Amino acid sequence: MFHPDIRQETALLLVGLLVVMTVLEMWFSYRENRHYYEKRDTFTNIYLTTLAFLLNLAVGGSTFFILNYAWHFRLFEIHNAIIYWFVLVVAQDFLYWALHYTGHYCRLFWAIHVTHHSSEHFNFTTGFRSTVFEPLYRVFFYLPLAFMGFNAIDILYAYLITQLYGNMVHTQYNVPLPKWYGLIFVTPSHHRVHHASNVPYLDKNMGMVLIIWDRMFGTFREENLPEPVKYGLTHQPDDLGPVNILFHEWKALLADVKKAPTLKTKIQYFLNPPGWSHDGRTQTARVMQREYEENPVN
Repeated sequence: MFHPDIRQETALLLVGLLVVMTVLEMWFSYRENRHYYEKRDTFTNIYLTTLAFLLNLAVGGSTFFILNYAWHFRLFEIHNAIIYWFVLVVAQDFLYWALHYTGHYCRLFWAIHVTHHSSEHFNFTTGFRSTVFEPLYRVFFYLPLAFMGFNAIDILYAYLITQLYGNMVHTQYNVPLPKWYGLIFVTPSHHRVHHASNVPYLDKNMGMVLIIWDRMFGTFREENLPEPVKYGLTHQPDDLGPVNILFHEWKALLADVKKAPTLKTKIQYFLNPPGWSHDGRTQTARVMQREYEENPVN
């Protein structure tokens, strides 16, 4: 419902804004000696987003075909342009929340998503630290949009715009925003929580644009701990090389599956949350959070 030129101009404007913001953040971080950036980490972010971009190009045709095919079985259509785009963006954002939630609570998908959380730094380029293999299955989470009457081009465009917003909340700088804004939309403070490895912050604030889903479904957390945020994973891999950064969690998952005594427990390792173990030697985030609440000084 938008002219292709408007889509292109808007996307280019937002990409240009993100590039300018990244350069400025780098400059202020260097000038103020904040150490928000580290050279190898930044190059790793660029490497991972390049891989994701190439994979997106490779599967883009099939993604469009699947969405376009499903659109032919649409259940209804929205003809008012304002309502059309409002519903599309809100519905797409909710389905992203569901995709993101799955990436945190199912270890099979966590093995893919973990690359995005593997940095111990947090800056605009961390948003580029892509979940590289997500394009292989992301389309299936967005199929409901096609059945709702949204065409493939508009679905992909809405995803691009919300993704760019999601990149813009990857900053440690405190952005002055009105209180009401943080009740509805994801803020940098919310997303700092999401990237934290502090136990109370694990698996919180999954939203891309709207924080209302986390408030509704119990995954919301304010940035309110007395200790500073520690970014990265609860157990950082020793090797952050270009191959291991992609597959370290797969290696750990398959090692756990190999040790599992029964077929049932082998399947459970794939489907249960990260940290689950059949013998209790490792714990999920929710178990660790319950223990933290009982003994907060620990």
